[in-house]
Order: sequence, then structure tokens, then C-alpha cells
Amino acid sequence: MNSMENVIKGKALIAETDHQTSSILKFHLEASGYEVIQASDGAEAVASFKTSRPDIIFLNIHLPEINGFQVVTDIRASEDKHLVPIIFLSAEDDEQTLSKCIEVGGDDFLRKPLSRTIIQAKLVALERTRTLRHEVSNLYSQMRKDEELAESLFSGAVVAENVALEQIPTLLRPAELFSGDVLLTAYAPSGDLNVLLGDFTGHGLSAALGALPMSEVFRAMTVKGFAPHQILAGINRKLLSLLPTGKFFALQFISISNKLDFITVCNCGMPDILLLDGESREIKQRFSSNSIPLAITLDIDFKQIAMHSNVVEGDRILLVSDGVSEARNAANEYFGQSRLEDAITSMPTGESALNSIARALDEFCLGAPQNDDISLAEVPCSPAILTNWESRSTASLETELGEKAGDIAEFTLTLTGSRLRQADPIPLVINHIQEMEGLHTHRRLLFTVLTELYINALDHGVLKMDSQMKNSPEGFTKYFTERENRLSSLSTGFVKIQVRTQPMINGGRMSIRLEDSGSGFNFPEYMKAGDDPGTAFSGRGILLLKELCEAVTYETPGNKVEVIYSWTDE
Repeated sequence: MNSMENVIKGKALIAETDHQTSSILKFHLEASGYEVIQASDGAEAVASFKTSRPDIIFLNIHLPEINGFQVVTDIRASEDKHLVPIIFLSAEDDEQTLSKCIEVGGDDFLRKPLSRTIIQAKLVALERTRTLRHEVSNLYSQMRKDEELAESLFSGAVVAENVALEQIPTLLRPAELFSGDVLLTAYAPSGDLNVLLGDFTGHGLSAALGALPMSEVFRAMTVKGFAPHQILAGINRKLLSLLPTGKFFALQFISISNKLDFITVCNCGMPDILLLDGESREIKQRFSSNSIPLAITLDIDFKQIAMHSNVVEGDRILLVSDGVSEARNAANEYFGQSRLEDAITSMPTGESALNSIARALDEFCLGAPQNDDISLAEVPCSPAILTNWESRSTASLETELGEKAGDIAEFTLTLTGSRLRQADPIPLVINHIQEMEGLHTHRRLLFTVLTELYINALDHGVLKMDSQMKNSPEGFTKYFTERENRLSSLSTGFVKIQVRTQPMINGGRMSIRLEDSGSGFNFPEYMKAGDDPGTAFSGRGILLLKELCEAVTYETPGNKVEVIYSWTDE
């Protein structure tokens, strides 16, 4: 059996002015199972291609109306994703002409006069190429469908759980369907808002694979009340155990206090985080990277690299991935940090910094190919970002509990020496209580109570810190710096926590006792001052405890305190 009879049938377009060449070629093509369409000039060839969509094209270089080179250019411009093999027919053999055949989009050429053997060999080779192109096209289509499905699942698992996005302007432009950049937001039990903008190595699906486990750690630890440095340490451990060598995760992390008075910032291998003044709209502080990215080593002291700053309502915090400054225009120039900051300082009245940067970026790039993921988030220090925290937290924390036990539950936890420096007991205590009692919305209030009690015991009892330091414009930064210095050298002292819960009809009652190794304080004076603390930070913790608890009782000399917290199930 002739091997040519096994060639897949299809349509062939011949555009040739020489009748003999056209006839020979038509004979062999029809013998191979092709339906042949003929054109007498270049214009007719282009029209026939558009109407007939042939599977293979043969054309002379020197066609009337439109020459063969221009015909190929027009065809390639009008093709969809299915590329058609094009073979030039020519009696010329100079290298310049043959080279141009390939440059304009031709796949091969046949020398005239035509040889039957060469024609058959070319047809077999071109059919093989066409089959491979078809297989690749099908595989690519399937891959895109799989990626779209995966992206849908990815968005549901990673992005859908974000909070306050309606109040946070964002610009997210992935270089591919999947983005290696990821933006996460979540509320802590205290009402603080944690925001993370991260950048995995590369972009596309391979870069996005680490986002799912990373987001799970971020949300789980935020909801349980862990501090920023503990959350980042948890993410680092998780990614280091999952990501292959050479893959890492740079990030910007901010935690905004629920009073909108200070922020905690971590920058690990990312561009500067910019704090914008709410009134002047100028850059009033920048937080540069002071750490390597995550998933490289466990030897990162996230507590040490955390930065703290005072903010006021109206300030805005700009998070930016390196895809912004590294965006390039047609001349291969980088957008750069200076253009980004120029866009901020020159933004028109009423326009956000993010919109001004986006506009400057579009004008600079002018449609040039995007080589990296581009991400920006402008987080406002505004009550609007905190309005939904309680309802979201309640929904995420409600659990199905069995019948309550009627007995009293009591436990004690004591931290001494270096343990005070290394551990934060509040998430452990509050989650233990949650497992026993199913506190739901009261969990947030108890978290606040426990945090105030523990911070008072550690900071003012063990470390002997002075709250008056917070009252200056740079107070929080100085306070936390001094606090870290004292913690780093701490080797003695203790804080003891005792919790006793008793179920009541339609609710419960809890006694929380804390004792520290400090020398105590003049608690009668502070209890009175707590009734009218003014604008000072000193005494506000006691006032908050008195508002939330049924009773607050200090014991002489002031290093022991007991609070009573009652709740109902309504």
C-alpha cells in the first residue's frame, strides 16, 4: 500500500501562476487525499484563505496583485491559534530570497521544477508537524481549562476569606492566570487588623502553590490571637517544610491596632512600606526591608525585626510588590521607586495614592509586555476597616459543642525567666477556654481582658516599664524598643495565670487571677485615675478592665489581681 494514502486528508491552497507547476502539485495533493483550492494571484490567495481555511498552503513568491511575501504576512496576521504550514514555490536559489521566505512566516520552500519524491517527502514532514501542532494545541487548551478550575478553587480557598477589602483599595495584576503575589487580611480577636502582601519566587501556577498552606497558617494564627512575629514564624516553618530549594517568600506585614493609634510592621525582602500622612498626603515614614525572605532558614528573629510606629486616624499605609518598580516600558526602562514616589507627591486633590501610581504606571508602560506580577494595597487607618471584625470573627469561631459539663474547670499556667521572652500565653489560654466553654462572641472580650492583664503584669510588673513613654509623638517606637531590650536580657521573674470557670444557668462565670514577680504599684491611685484617664495611655487598661468585667480586685502590694467575668448564652 502506498504510504501517501495514509496521510490525513484536508484542504490545500495553491497560489501559482505557472500552469505546469500548479497541475503537477495539484495531482500529487489530490492523490494524497487533499481537496485542492487554486488561486491565480495574491489577493485571491488571501481571500481564499479567509473563506476556506486550508490546512496547507503552497504559493509562488512572484504573484500578481500581492506578492508571496505580503500574502504570508497578511495570512499570519489573520490567523487564530491554529497555524497553517506555508511552503514557498520558487526557481530562485539565492540565500537572501530563501532567508526572507522564513523571515516573513514561511515554513519551507520547494525548488522548481518540482520533484515527485520531494513533494511526497515534504507532505509527510508537514503532516507530521501539523499533527504535533494539533496535539500541542489540545494539550494547551486542556492545561488552560485545568488552570482556570484551579484558579477558581484557589480564589475560593485563599482570597474569599479576606476581610475589609471593600475599604482597602487594591491593584492586583498577575503576569499569568495565577499570581505569585498574594494579599491576605484577617481580624485578630482583639479587633486588630492584620494585612499581608507577599511575593513567591517567580509567577504563575508554580509560584502560587505555596499560597494555600501559607494562608491557612496566617488565618488560623491570627484568629487565635498570636502576635505578628509568631504568625510569621509559623508561616516560615510551614513554607520551609513544603517549598523546594530555590523557592522563597518575600512579604510585607502590618498589624493595625483596633484603636488606630499604632502599627506593627515587618518587611522581609520587599520594597519599602510607606506611611502616608492623612492631611499633607506626604510620605511621613518608610519601613525598609530588614530581613531575608521566608522559606530560606529558620534562623530569623521576627520579634527583633518587627517595627512599631504611632499613627493617627486618616493616615494611609501603602504596600507594594517589586513588580511595580521593576515594570518596564518599550525602551526596557524600569519604572523604579522614584517614579512611584513622584506619583504620590504629585497626585491630584481627591485622588488616592494607589490610583495615581496606577495611572503613572500605565502611562509609563504604554502596553509593553508585563513580566512580573504587580500588586498594590493602600490600607487606610480608618474606623471603616474595623467595622465588620466582630461579625466575621463570630462566624469563623462558632463551633458545635456537646452538652456542657456541670463541674467547675480550673487550670494554672506559670511562665518564668526566659519563657516570658519566648512565649505568648494568651492564645493558648483563650483557646483552652474556648474548647471547654464555647464562648463565641465573648471570646473577643476575654481575649482583651487576658491581654490587658498579662501585658500589665509583664510590662509593668516584671519589666518595670513606664506607660508615660507612650504619650510622646514617638512614644510607641521608643516604648517597644526599650521593651525588647529588657526582654532580651530577662532571665528571672515570673507571671502566674489561674483560670477558674463555672457554668451557670444560660451562661457562666470566670475568675482570672494573675500574679507577677514585680514589686507592685499604687493601685488605689490608678483605680481612681482609671475613672478619668483623659488622653494619657497610663491607666486606660484598668478602665477597660472595669468596663468589661464584673469585678476587678488588686491585692497589696499590687502584683496580684483577680477579675470576674460573667456571660450569658443569649
